[in-house]
Amino acid sequence: MSIMKARVQNDVFFAIADPTRRRILDMLTCGNLALKDISSNFPITRTAVSKHLRILEEADLIGSKKIGRETIYQIFPKPLIEVQEWLKTYSEFWDKKLNDLKIFVENNDL
Repeated sequence: MSIMKARVQNDVFFAIADPTRRRILDMLTCGNLALKDISSNFPITRTAVSKHLRILEEADLIGSKKIGRETIYQIFPKPLIEVQEWLKTYSEFWDKKLNDLKIFVENNDL
């Protein structure tokens, strides 16, 4: 795997870009889950779910531990702070635009 591809896959934005991975994160907010419990919620193979889990782990969004024969996954949401900070810029941008529109509408008889 190239260095650039490895960087992209470790990136939190890459990890959350896929709806399946976002759904897995949502599921893990309710508590730790075994691979079988996660994969039973998707119409894809357990191997495909495992690939999604590996991408989330590489981005440090989840962790896993073996308990007996099962692998249990838990969420580590701290990397999502980077996403929150990035979105904050756009939130502030749209707040300003909407405020400007409000002022315009209030000052002009339309």
